[in-house]
Amino acid sequence: MLPIDAILPELDKVLEQTSTVLLQAPPGAGKTTRVPLALLDAAWRGDGKILMLEPRRLAARSAARFMARQLDEKPGQTVGYRTRLDTRVSGATRIEVVTEGILTRLIQADPMLEDFAAVIFDEFHERSLQADLGLALVRESQQALREDLRLLVMSATLDTAPIAKVLGDVPVISSEGRTFPVAIRYRPLPRNGRIVDQVTSVIQEALGDQTGSLLVFLPGAGEIRRVEQQLRGNLPDHVTVAPLYGNLKSEQQDQAISPAPGGQRKVVLATALAETSLTIEGVRVVIDSGQQRRAVFDPNSGMTRLVTGRVSRASAEQRKGRAGRVEPGICYRLWSESEQFRLADYTPPEILEADLAPLVLELAQWGARDAAAVAWIDEPPAAHWQQAVALLQWLDMIDSDGAITDHGKAARELGIHPRLAHMVLTGRSIGLGGPAAALAALLGERDLLGPGAGADMHERIRVLYGERRDRTLDVARLKAVRQSAKRLSGPAPADAPMPSETEVGRLLALAYPDRIARRRPGNAPRYQLSNGKGAVLREDDPLARHDWLVAAELDGKAREATIYLAAPVDTPDLELELAGHIHDIEEALWDDSQGRIVARRVRKLGELVLQENPLAHVEPELVQQGLINAIRKKGVESLPWTDDSRQWRGRALLLAETFPDDGWPDTSDAALLENLENWLGPFLVGMTRWSDLARIDLLAALNSLIDYPTQQKLQTLAPTHLTIPTGQRVRLDYTADNGPVLAAKLQALFGWTETPAVAGGRVPVVIHLLSPAQRPLAVTADLASFWRNAYPEVRKDMRGRYPKHPWPEDPFTAEAQQGTKKRPAR
Repeated sequence: MLPIDAILPELDKVLEQTSTVLLQAPPGAGKTTRVPLALLDAAWRGDGKILMLEPRRLAARSAARFMARQLDEKPGQTVGYRTRLDTRVSGATRIEVVTEGILTRLIQADPMLEDFAAVIFDEFHERSLQADLGLALVRESQQALREDLRLLVMSATLDTAPIAKVLGDVPVISSEGRTFPVAIRYRPLPRNGRIVDQVTSVIQEALGDQTGSLLVFLPGAGEIRRVEQQLRGNLPDHVTVAPLYGNLKSEQQDQAISPAPGGQRKVVLATALAETSLTIEGVRVVIDSGQQRRAVFDPNSGMTRLVTGRVSRASAEQRKGRAGRVEPGICYRLWSESEQFRLADYTPPEILEADLAPLVLELAQWGARDAAAVAWIDEPPAAHWQQAVALLQWLDMIDSDGAITDHGKAARELGIHPRLAHMVLTGRSIGLGGPAAALAALLGERDLLGPGAGADMHERIRVLYGERRDRTLDVARLKAVRQSAKRLSGPAPADAPMPSETEVGRLLALAYPDRIARRRPGNAPRYQLSNGKGAVLREDDPLARHDWLVAAELDGKAREATIYLAAPVDTPDLELELAGHIHDIEEALWDDSQGRIVARRVRKLGELVLQENPLAHVEPELVQQGLINAIRKKGVESLPWTDDSRQWRGRALLLAETFPDDGWPDTSDAALLENLENWLGPFLVGMTRWSDLARIDLLAALNSLIDYPTQQKLQTLAPTHLTIPTGQRVRLDYTADNGPVLAAKLQALFGWTETPAVAGGRVPVVIHLLSPAQRPLAVTADLASFWRNAYPEVRKDMRGRYPKHPWPEDPFTAEAQQGTKKRPAR
């Protein structure tokens, strides 16, 4: 009896009356395997099948196998599963457990999902990109075409508020807590300690103090291997170590989740793969490193980087729940109790951090041409969306209106990333269909050869073609990749010859034109990419001898990415395949080595210069553009700023911040650099040298950002000076921290009880009260409060030090004066 069993009758009754339900059930409740089986007997199901989505292949396979065993059957009978590389279904299948991409293809092929009575989203709290897309499409289908289609969203830690925004006021059913309690012990990482060392230490502690098997969460496969190495030879004979991560052979994964043999204990070293949907029998101890590795996409570079960071509170609860499945458990957390309170509530949804090109293509096929056409739980970021649109338009998969093209439809049918699909389809047209399919199959999976095998994609092709043998290869995965290559090869002949190194590079250039890499001068294998970013190869990598590469996989680091997979490419091939994206332009650049503007005619692929020649005659406009490029390189601070121009900028920034909807210009560094042509360009006419920039009237240039009425408004809302009680006009400093600041001698402000303000009274001026020696005595944004509360102490301290200056008891009525005490009249 599992906790979920208690609410199954209620769930059936609610689904009989309504079409959409949210189910909250903590880890260990049994929702993944109990709910689908219970719905088999529902009257509303009729002959329709139940489709359940699992976020990972291992979870899908494991859940289907477990349910099949409950029915005393094998997978593929009543319960089956579909993943990209493995399918077990038949005509008798009534429950299909699928990975998330499968649903998208099913609903695109049949928007009514006529074969299905219900769609279940399991572990929805993970908020994967495909789950968000799948939910949006199913919901739209349900509302427009299938009112009878049941939709069940299940999670252990679901935040119902955002999803309720999309699904509306639907019933929420909650199951009781996990089966057994789990105690928590905190073991924070020592200062300057390594996570691998601390994990190893806590494993030894838990093996000595606790019973049962251990499940250890680590951020990635590299940490798993290092912990496994440290444990080797330091464990009792009856304890075995089992790694569990995505790149393992399927039989090794199955071995990791199977129970330890009688009389033995197991230490499972896992990534977040084991966080949900998997029950590892015999585990009653969880050791949580508190770290996770997420893929974060950078729309500026078009690359995805892996970021290691803290788990969320929800993930920590999920991991803790793995320990209480069959008996009371214990969870060791490698952070402090105080740090626990600082964890984020939830892990960011993947849609906020992912490459959106596949999603945008799917939506174009669906008929949605922009993000606003879909009801999202979280709206995709505009920059990510625009980058995806730009890429798909470059690949000729969507047109200028966002509608899918015939090429896009053919690419989507392949079920792989649009980049790879473009390579496969174009590869067929140039007689390299077989090699293109092989490359796409290899790049669609984790690296067959793994770390330490070098970056050469041609070596992976040799493995696939049987030209290279490697005993460490996962034979099952190799077979699956070959099957995938065969499926993608289309009309290509099965006995096509193995491609050359440069043919591999030629094909990769079709998929990754923004990652063409040219070696920089020098000994180290450092490269510039066509997207403008830098990249580096390991110095001992055989590919380092090549001047031109195509990088198929990089780590996406902001400054200089590491190239993991690549192939050499010939420049004639680039000229042939990417002719439409190679441009001849005249440009002027600032040359640091020569200290001047250099004008040249260049042939460029993105940011890469393929060929260059100096210009004999340079137009003045080109020189001015060169000066603008030089300013961009050197930064805004390289301009001839004066105090007046800095104050103008500070005033504009203050008003833009205070009145965000009133159209004040953005004068941040980034905005000024981006719009140099508009506001500074007209003031560069006639200038040919860097030294000429000293003549720029920067204040006039900044004023050109706003029209004359707005300039008058600027003076009214953010005046340059204020008149103080002595009648003097004192300059305001809008560049000071927490400004604007007015600095004046304390005695000059006697009688000034109301703190002055700018921006229509919204922003108080910060008063710096100075001593007769012009040293700061006090800072206040509330003069009345200062006179009442702080002034008496200041008076007591200062009157003896500055006896010639007035220090009246009542500053409210005293006469303001700039100099020393007035002499009494004779």
